[in-house]
Amino acid sequence: MEIKPIKTEKDYDNALERLELIFDATPNSKEGDEAEILSLLIDNYENKNYPIESPDPIEAIKIRMEEMNLKQKDLVGIIGGKSRVSEILNRKKRLTVEMIRELERVLNISASVLVNNYQLAS
Repeated sequence: MEIKPIKTEKDYDNALERLELIFDATPNSKEGDEAEILSLLIDNYENKNYPIESPDPIEAIKIRMEEMNLKQKDLVGIIGGKSRVSEILNRKKRLTVEMIRELERVLNISASVLVNNYQLAS
């Protein structure tokens, strides 16, 4: 087992290839330990070099609605009336603190995502 830091794309590719070979290794075995360490190194390299940004608040709401199989009408009463829901989802109006609290509670979206700034439609 030769473990070393992943510093280049070549190192990254090699680590992925090796992990693919030993992925199903028995836990707590020599190869199992190697797979665990490689996973951590790969994850670290990916987080540094391929960061994934959080979706903006409206996209986060739409993603969660899709996951929960909700329609726009299902948000009526949570963030306001029918027209207010439409204004929010079409980026005509901003979320209020009260809306954020309700969305966090009902849709289980972190308030830290919902409070981020986003572009309103023109």
